[in-house]
Amino acid sequence: MKKTRFALLTLITAAIVVFLTYFPAHAAKINVVATLTDLADFAREIGGEQVEVHSLATGVEDTHGIPMKPSFVPLMNRADLLILVGFDCEHAFLPALIEASKNPRIQVGKAGYVDCSKGIMPKDVPKSTDHSEGDVHPYGNPHYMLDPVLAKTAIANIYNAYVSFAPQYKAEFTRNRDAYLAKLDARIAQWEKEAAPLKGVKFVSYHEHWNYFAPRFGMEYFGTIELKPGIDPTPRHIVELITSMKAEHVPVVLREPQFPEKVPQRIAEQAGAALVTLPIMPGGIPGTETYIKMMDTIIHTLVSAVQSKN
Repeated sequence: MKKTRFALLTLITAAIVVFLTYFPAHAAKINVVATLTDLADFAREIGGEQVEVHSLATGVEDTHGIPMKPSFVPLMNRADLLILVGFDCEHAFLPALIEASKNPRIQVGKAGYVDCSKGIMPKDVPKSTDHSEGDVHPYGNPHYMLDPVLAKTAIANIYNAYVSFAPQYKAEFTRNRDAYLAKLDARIAQWEKEAAPLKGVKFVSYHEHWNYFAPRFGMEYFGTIELKPGIDPTPRHIVELITSMKAEHVPVVLREPQFPEKVPQRIAEQAGAALVTLPIMPGGIPGTETYIKMMDTIIHTLVSAVQSKN
């Protein structure tokens, strides 16, 4: 009897060893941490049932300064993959979180560190990173996600990371990716048609978030309310901006929700422009919980604002 029990125990132990060898822990769920909500949306769409995705941002924050919470550290510690914008967008908070996580899988240069800017040609790479020029990005403007065509490069980088990490699910990831890209491509074609009234329209925004969006849909960046990136406007700058907007008949002032409304509203009123509040990532304003919903809102709101001034 004892020999039988011992043999059974040995068999069970061997089975467990085989199971763990051929079906590692990550076979249950791939733990994914995305820095921003648009990346989290893509990660869920591509990963489907095989992933558990957490976003450090909720959508209303400044992309460069997500407030750090104690709960972030255990999330990062358990992460199999860390998905980020790149171009130093997250420089103010991410390096410290990576270090605090003590997670070898997501360190810079490791397979779990998924930089979605890979393959993107950056705009506005500065000639100087002197602090007098404001909070400049040494690797270029990181807000490429607001161009839906460039967003497809981020999707490709996420897909490649998934396949590399869990090749046994490649067929599922491929189906999910292809289905989402088909939906996104259809919406891009629709957005380009709907955005016809935006072609040649000049606009002002608070921060330089729209440098990739504007050329995609034919708009012309007239200026920013910020004096320089990360530097609040001076009274002189505001007066000069209003004067030049009047002279050039700039019809739109665009305010991102993480910035206060008072100054943009004053500029819009005195320049005779429409003031619109637009998100820079999903969740920034109600009704923009996904990337596609966010882009729908951006296009429709801008077109309505421009038409109201015609």
